[in-house]
Formats: sequence, C-alpha cells, structure tokens
Amino acid sequence: MDFKQIQELIQLVNDTNIGEVSIEQKDFKITIRQKEEQITQVMAASMPQMQLPMPQMQAPQVALPAASGAAAPAGAPAAASANTVTIKSPMIGTFYRRPSPDKPDFVTVGDEVSPGKVVCIIEAMKLFNEIESEVKGKIVKILVEDASPVEYDQPLFLVEPA
Repeated sequence: MDFKQIQELIQLVNDTNIGEVSIEQKDFKITIRQKEEQITQVMAASMPQMQLPMPQMQAPQVALPAASGAAAPAGAPAAASANTVTIKSPMIGTFYRRPSPDKPDFVTVGDEVSPGKVVCIIEAMKLFNEIESEVKGKIVKILVEDASPVEYDQPLFLVEPA
C-alpha cells in the first residue's frame, strides 16, 4: 500500500461517519480511527501498525422527544422526560461552558435558546468547535461539568421546546 492510498483512506474516514478502518496485507497492517487519543504504534510482523486520529466534524445531534406513554430507552438520562429535547455532543472532545475563563457561560439553566445560538464549545485536537442549538426552547438541565471529556452522541443539555 503506498502513501497516496493511505491518504485516500484517511480522507474517506474524515469525510464519513466511519469510526475505524483496518486493512491487512501480508506483512502490513494499518488501522485508522476517529478519536482524540494520542497516536500509538504497535509492531505487527515486520511493518508497524499506524493509528491516526481524525476529528469527527458534523452538526450537533438533537434527539426527538419520546412519544407519550413510551418507555425511555435503556441508557437514556433519568432526568429526560417526554417534554424535553436532548442536545448531544457531535464529537469526542473536551466540553467547555464558556468561550474563555474570564467570560460568562454561553447558557445557564433557565436561559432561552433558539436555532443557531451557541450553547458550548467542544475542543477536539486543539480545535475549538462551537456547538449550536438546533431547537428553540429553554435550558432545563446541563448534563456535563465544565472542562469534562465528552464522547460522541453524549447528552449535553436538556431543552424544553417552546
């Protein structure tokens, strides 16, 4: 496998929701993953295994409210009720409630949000990504502590739609 093919694989992983690609050919093995952790190399046969992190860049995901009378799925936050919408993390990174340490929080409990309003920042690989609300409503609960690591699709805020 040549360098151009490896670059094409990295671009493919970066442009899609593919979390990991592994290819093995005789004495060569490569694994490309989308995650924030540092690069590690493991020796496999006579060629090194390369693990290259790629940030996942996409719009914030918003969970639709559950239908009334339906049971909440396993793993759903206990505080989530049928009349709230969950704003979830679109990527792996570090969650920040404010743009810098000397600035106020983007949102607090009770604040009104509308589509396009920045609700937090997630830092991934030294890039600060503004996360915007996709729903109009009121913040009823903040589910993550400031400066905490977050996973892809992790609930960040509960919003009561307006």
